[in-house]
Amino acid sequence: MNKLIFALFLLTLNFNAWAQTPVFENSNGLQPSIEQYFQEENPTYDRSMIFVFFNNEPCAQCAAAIAQIEEIYNRYYKDLYGFSIINYQNDDEYNFIETYNLFRPLSVVLLRVDDGAVFGYEKLDNLENQISDPVSFDDYFRFRVNSFLGEQ
Repeated sequence: MNKLIFALFLLTLNFNAWAQTPVFENSNGLQPSIEQYFQEENPTYDRSMIFVFFNNEPCAQCAAAIAQIEEIYNRYYKDLYGFSIINYQNDDEYNFIETYNLFRPLSVVLLRVDDGAVFGYEKLDNLENQISDPVSFDDYFRFRVNSFLGEQ
């Protein structure tokens, strides 16, 4: 009887250890570490992000503002932060509209991420109305990015 109880005890220990260990498989059927799994799924998960959101009815100045933002990103922030340009009205997978209160034709969201954890965001609106002075636009945009995200 004691042997049966001992065997059940060992079986329970092995089952609990197996049940609590997450197993991830990539497309090759190999089992990477959990860190490798997250890096493969989202290579910028540990980096702050600059999201440029636009809608299906862009304004006349939106294209110029987006091009200027992308140029600033490529010149100053490419190695520091992730970057994405997204049509938020075509978003079926994520809920960007409610998450970031998007309703304007152009918004930029700065998402602060540190060690894989999100520490808040800041939304920049009316950038399309500031593009007429590219130097001031550049200074303003860089000031806001540096103030919120800092030089990580």
